Amino acid sequence: MRSFNMGIKKFKPVTAGRRWMTGSDFSEITKNKPEKSLILPLKKTGGRNVYGRITVRHRGGGHKRMLRIIDFKRNQFEVPAKVIAIEYDPNRSARIALLEYPDKTKSYIISPIGLSVGDTIISSNQKEAEIKTGNCLLLRYIPSGTLIHNLELTRGRGAQIVRGAGTSAQIMAKEGGFGHIRLPSGEVRLVSLNCHATIGQVGNIEHDAISVGKAGRSRWMGIRPSVRGVAMNPVDHPHGGGEGKSGQGNPHPVTPWGKPTKGYKTRKKIKYSDKFIVKRRK
Repeated sequence: MRSFNMGIKKFKPVTAGRRWMTGSDFSEITKNKPEKSLILPLKKTGGRNVYGRITVRHRGGGHKRMLRIIDFKRNQFEVPAKVIAIEYDPNRSARIALLEYPDKTKSYIISPIGLSVGDTIISSNQKEAEIKTGNCLLLRYIPSGTLIHNLELTRGRGAQIVRGAGTSAQIMAKEGGFGHIRLPSGEVRLVSLNCHATIGQVGNIEHDAISVGKAGRSRWMGIRPSVRGVAMNPVDHPHGGGEGKSGQGNPHPVTPWGKPTKGYKTRKKIKYSDKFIVKRRK
């Protein structure tokens, strides 16, 4: 195998499944096993609810995982923490960084681009805090134009958005008690300047460029096969039936239960958060 494009490895086409398969080279990973004090068992649902009925289709199987406890609140203020490892997390697309505080307590955070073992970062409410990758600060003290991630929407609740691999938001302007934040979707949204965010862009930016390559690899991730509606019988799907290869026959694509899909907007016409959206995405 040979590496290309920074962080992605390509396999020799010794089988049909290998021909287009790519994967991460994990060169940034410095620790192979998770911190025992920061993991919990992760029970699989197979897409079923408490009554055993399938509520999310195409889920099941997959490799066994442990849940890593991520510190999205970063509420140990004014206490410097040292990065002692960068680890893989099977439950998310981003990498995670293991921090150690002076009292020897440890925690996990989402690892941004440029963060490496030995760096010291801090979570602060002070205006004098350094604008440095990995530092968690109040929006009011982060300069306009800065790339941020792990953004709070309500102070004290912890980071809720901009947490996926390669994502970042940008502070466009500040007005009154709110910041104009451009989100990865292109939406510009008002967020209170009393909320926290972390400086930098989430790492593992090559995640979107990875080609799964074969169906079995999706099964490892707990993703089961998805059958097209037009390949079914009319009793199973509104798109089913017809002689030979037939179109779906509806004025618009629908779900198995007859609801419009593929581009149909499902956001409520009147929603409490509309007042915080300055510019819609797209």
